[in-house]
Amino acid sequence: MKQLIPVLLIFLIFTPKISATSNVEQMVKNIEPQVIKWRHHLHQNPELSNREFETAKYITKHLQNLGLEVQTGVAITGVVAVLDSGKPGPVVALRADIDGLPVLEQNNLPWKSTKRGELEGNDVPVMHACGHDTHIAMLMGAAEILVNMKSELRGKVKFIFQPAEEGAPRGEKGGAELMIEEGVLNNPTVDVIFGLHISADTDVGKIRYKEGGTMAAVDPFKIVIKGKQAHGAYPWLSVDPITTAAQVIMSLQTIVSREIKLIDEAAVVTIGSIHGGNRSNIIPSEVELVGTIRTLNKAAREHMYEAVPRKVKGIADSMRAEVEVTLPLDYNYPITYNDPELTEKMVPTLIRSAGRENVIYSKPVTGAEDFSFFQEKIPGLYMWIGGKPLDISEADAPAHHTPEFYVDDSGMKTGVKLLTDLTLDYMKLH
Repeated sequence: MKQLIPVLLIFLIFTPKISATSNVEQMVKNIEPQVIKWRHHLHQNPELSNREFETAKYITKHLQNLGLEVQTGVAITGVVAVLDSGKPGPVVALRADIDGLPVLEQNNLPWKSTKRGELEGNDVPVMHACGHDTHIAMLMGAAEILVNMKSELRGKVKFIFQPAEEGAPRGEKGGAELMIEEGVLNNPTVDVIFGLHISADTDVGKIRYKEGGTMAAVDPFKIVIKGKQAHGAYPWLSVDPITTAAQVIMSLQTIVSREIKLIDEAAVVTIGSIHGGNRSNIIPSEVELVGTIRTLNKAAREHMYEAVPRKVKGIADSMRAEVEVTLPLDYNYPITYNDPELTEKMVPTLIRSAGRENVIYSKPVTGAEDFSFFQEKIPGLYMWIGGKPLDISEADAPAHHTPEFYVDDSGMKTGVKLLTDLTLDYMKLH
């Protein structure tokens, strides 16, 4: 794939346009004010994972107004609609995630969120701190345009508004995995799926993509180290789980630095939580570590599953401690893997949608996305859409999942056009 861009640029020079670009451009321009209005409403009214009841109603009303047959309650709060052209052709799925996060917004916007929600029995603030409000609005806009272009379609379009991408509440199932279990890729059977994510550190108007592993698999884990309690003044009477934990943490890093071939893809092992002991002069009997593994290819992921228990057990044995490793802990996401053949076919669409100067071949990221569950079943392509205002530097752009997170309304028109063009072009190519 290293020669992908040069080959495709030659292809573009000598290949006629596939989609009705000028017509789509005008329709996107016409609908942009409405897309912005939808986004502002959704941003002011975020809801947590598996609790997106009002969000689902808002989406459903729009889709029904377009004359689409809508299925609600998919994976608890998901909304699905099908546009049938009445002509034979592929089934193209377009997906947007719809949940917010337990974050207190600190932006001074007329449409900032002041909503509250309940998470594990606690009252928490809620904010669209990852841009899912823009994803919903962009897909609502693309749905309206595609309905208006029904005569140009060949096949069917399935619009998937997915809840709980950020993870279902503890003890619940949700997200893409549950949607698949409930048959979202069937009736009609989906051939291909496209998804996108707004990016707070990418200029508006730009598209980033990569074939293969583009976002990491995520595998949370827990390590429980069991020793023998003793007075802190007499450590020789203990089997010290704290000292053991310290050695475990440092040793886990050597899996990445000494066992993973990092020139291929990045990998991460992070310990995010340590609990053990309650006094300065007591060596406790037990320490619990909780962490996450991020990998970008199958070989690295499989190696991590073998190496983490091996490292932990070896150190525990050397310290006379007992150990329990739970991997994965409670949930895990596969690698967000862009099908190379599909990516190669659709890069001309990306270039045509945004201009070749605005299409960026991107490095992978170690964040995760449950869009990956769809890609395990069918070919999929997941891209990043710029949301950073041009007058803000990348260094100053607020990060995703933070109280200051912000993406500009002007970035959404690129996403609306891209979702529309991908659908039209894929249908005409197949």
